[in-house]
Amino acid sequence: MTNKAVYIIAEIGQAHEGSLGLLYSYIDALAATGVDAVKFQMHIAEAESSAHEPFRVQFSKEDATRYDYWQRMGFTFEQWQGIKVHCEAKGLEFLCSPFSNKAVDWLESLEVNRYKIGSGEVLNHLLLEKIVQTGKPLIVSSGMSSYTDLDATVAFLREREAEFALMQCTTSYPTPPERFGLNVIQELKERYNVPVGYSDHSAQKATCVAAVSLGATLVEFHVVFDRRQFGPDSGSSLTIDETQELVHAIRQIEVALAHPVDKNDTTPYNDLKKMFGKSLAINKNLPAGHVLTFADLEAKKPMGYGINAQDFHKVLGKKLTFDKPQWDFLNEEDLQ
Repeated sequence: MTNKAVYIIAEIGQAHEGSLGLLYSYIDALAATGVDAVKFQMHIAEAESSAHEPFRVQFSKEDATRYDYWQRMGFTFEQWQGIKVHCEAKGLEFLCSPFSNKAVDWLESLEVNRYKIGSGEVLNHLLLEKIVQTGKPLIVSSGMSSYTDLDATVAFLREREAEFALMQCTTSYPTPPERFGLNVIQELKERYNVPVGYSDHSAQKATCVAAVSLGATLVEFHVVFDRRQFGPDSGSSLTIDETQELVHAIRQIEVALAHPVDKNDTTPYNDLKKMFGKSLAINKNLPAGHVLTFADLEAKKPMGYGINAQDFHKVLGKKLTFDKPQWDFLNEEDLQ
């Protein structure tokens, strides 16, 4: 799916509030964080919605219906052209979720590299058929899907020899820890044998770090300038500064996962093991002929100046050959 160990997608989604100026500000800010792609949602109201669509959350202060909201949040094709050009000028992949066949036509005209499928579209096989016909790869979020749903869609995509990845996702804003579903990452890998990622709505950096540690090769999360600002996803988003911190953490985890440690190879610690290792000593003045007990012994740094502390049991019950002063190391020649 990508040529990086972990592909990091920051979703602007609807955080732009229908403002091109704000949208471009997000692109500029995210370009400095190190993410690989910025993701948008292409909503063409007349093609995907109707006046009967209910609000997911009744949050809008200016839209009477959800349809009105999608109209306000939409952009013209020419505006989308400018958005994609600006993303690429900033070194970011323009990634977008279509919600209608018309949006796919627009995205094909924009020459996108791949498609992101939102959780609500997993069983929209009409839309998936339209996308599969483009020959482009798909990234499919599974937030509202059971395994029965996913089995059907995976079979649909495989029958058409589509290239795709799956994203574990929980459609809850924000997602509480008990619903992260981090276990599903491995389940998806084993069940479908495809690249698996994690789409997050927790507003916590740790969630994506954990997902990468558990094998996610793509991560996606919402971004916002400030979680206190207006919008349906603000409370489940990361800030720009948090995004930069998350990218750094993921890149560190990438390096760690690419360099498995041989726990049996302690060569790098040879000097430290001598420094911190302990040798046996006695903790009081003792005369020749004294029979050593556990209460007579101490372990002192460094290693190599007496019998190794791990072998203390071998000296118990043995007699001292010489008088030994308090805190002196204990060696084989001291014993009979």
